[in-house]
Amino acid sequence: MNIVGPERYELTYDEHSFAVHCKDNTPQFSGIAASKMPKLYIASINDVPVYVGITKRRMSERLRYGWNVTRQHGYHGYAWRRTGTNAVLHVWGDEDQAIERDHLDLETVEAEIVYLIRMNGQWPQFQTEIHFHPGHQNTGKLPKAFSRCSVSSGASLGVVQR
Repeated sequence: MNIVGPERYELTYDEHSFAVHCKDNTPQFSGIAASKMPKLYIASINDVPVYVGITKRRMSERLRYGWNVTRQHGYHGYAWRRTGTNAVLHVWGDEDQAIERDHLDLETVEAEIVYLIRMNGQWPQFQTEIHFHPGHQNTGKLPKAFSRCSVSSGASLGVVQR
């Protein structure tokens, strides 16, 4: 794994639409978030992580899918879009998986991050599923890139690394 990021984006939203604000004060995703490399993202409301996800899509496509849900196949979209009006989205990418577009290592890290959030209090409020896979030697310890993001007020992901 070669994790890059995080990139930080602010979202304003209601149940039916969202707007993106990036650090360059532009209304669109860029960099990692606009790439097709596998990504892990954390949505936080009031500095509390409410959802951790992964995607191979561009973030704009993934968020549109979570907002413009047709409820087909039992999917109801992001539940957190009905709570609050502002969120922060942190996005990381895995450059090693960018070519082969495998996501199992990143999905394993997603589960580890959700577990770390749980160790600091509660499961992310709108986390509805976690996928577990046998880890490879490089997923047993969270990549250092994740230690730069807070999982809850002041609790760094790096605090409980093995």
